[in-house]
Amino acid sequence: MGNTLSLTAFVMNTASHITHGTWKQPEGQQRDFGQLELWVSLAKKLEEGGFDALFLADVIGLYGDYEGGWDFHVRNGLQIPSNDPVVLASALAANTNRLGLAVTANNYQQPPFSFARQLSTLDQISKGRIAWNIVTGSSDNGFKNLGHDGLVSHDERYDTVDEYVDVLYKLWEGSWDDEALKKDRETGIYSDPEHVHKIHHEGKHYRVEGPHLVSPSPQRTPLLFQAGASTRGKEFAAKHAEAVFIATPNPEVAKALINEMTDIVARNGRAKEDIQFFQGLSFVIGDTEEEAWEKSRQLEEVTDLKMMIAHMGGGMGIDFGEWDLDTPLEDIETEGVRSMFKWVAQGIPDRTPTLADLAAHHTKNTRIVGTPEQIADELAKWLDAGVSGINVMNAFIPSSYTEFIDKVIPVLRERGLVKAHDNTARTLRSRLFGRDKVNERHPAAQYRHYFTKENQFV
Repeated sequence: MGNTLSLTAFVMNTASHITHGTWKQPEGQQRDFGQLELWVSLAKKLEEGGFDALFLADVIGLYGDYEGGWDFHVRNGLQIPSNDPVVLASALAANTNRLGLAVTANNYQQPPFSFARQLSTLDQISKGRIAWNIVTGSSDNGFKNLGHDGLVSHDERYDTVDEYVDVLYKLWEGSWDDEALKKDRETGIYSDPEHVHKIHHEGKHYRVEGPHLVSPSPQRTPLLFQAGASTRGKEFAAKHAEAVFIATPNPEVAKALINEMTDIVARNGRAKEDIQFFQGLSFVIGDTEEEAWEKSRQLEEVTDLKMMIAHMGGGMGIDFGEWDLDTPLEDIETEGVRSMFKWVAQGIPDRTPTLADLAAHHTKNTRIVGTPEQIADELAKWLDAGVSGINVMNAFIPSSYTEFIDKVIPVLRERGLVKAHDNTARTLRSRLFGRDKVNERHPAAQYRHYFTKENQFV
């Protein structure tokens, strides 16, 4: 909303999320991620510092094998152990007033009825500060944990989530009319049954009678995030998402992707302003440029490249543990990563790149190093490219965020690149879009006043 950047903090309730191995350093308080005080303190600092939301990533299973098995992940804390983000969000909602709280959840984890109830409850107790990052899952182990034989096919996952969100929209937007809730002591009527409706959904994957058990929350439908990069994922995001996470290597690529997505959004009957794009970036901040680059060098020294490559390969179904880190990329025969190998080689023209270079490239690809002024210069380029927000990734919790708040945000405010400090309590959607509910172009809106007594099919 407006030509400023929104800020979200990209975290996970685990010891090692994106920049791996840093939990072993004294600065890495994420080692003790199970301590609620760590997260409450961080959330309060983000809220006071001007962040719009804390974004909680999640997985429901192990990444693919490394060095022939999954012992490596457990031994190094590579997103295991990890805790449920929805439970943590409830605690953070009780300890903050303005900060948005985004939770990641796979549509296979819960039946749509119970998930709708859970998020509506969160949206109520937070006064409208909840977002859902819609994921379909890509972990073979995760699907086996949920009773499947293995990873469900890509198209089947999207077919299922299409119906899943349709059920949610019916419950969130259509089951209760605005005038249903009375709470009238004199008449003794708590809710008017004329304005509460069963949804009678019967589809290929789900059967849900309704009604929704939760009366309308401030946003009704929580703010919807998505990060699909495939052709089907982009189509899904263009239809349903209000905010899309991207991880492009530079503003030029971001601009091209945003233009592509804008065209798809239009084909789905929505407007350009209906969807915002959040670029994932990390920062190394110094009072001088020399200090910043020295801190970056020190960070590279403590980043565990084996963990980085295990994470990368595990998400792609490739066991890079078959090769030593000093193996030249040209000697690695595996499908699906040739374009990535090429990008790394382009950045190292004077020698043959190795697997270690691939791991290092992954850590630095979306990192900005410099003084607060230099970082502001770079963020202005992302804003000019059409990016609406920055999803700030961390190496250390909480210092990656406290340093950004203390040093970078004042410069961003001075230059008008972020909104002025806002102490008003309002919904997350209002902070980003200036309204509490999804607009009429969103597919959820079709179910407002849809379920009348005449079309209850009973």
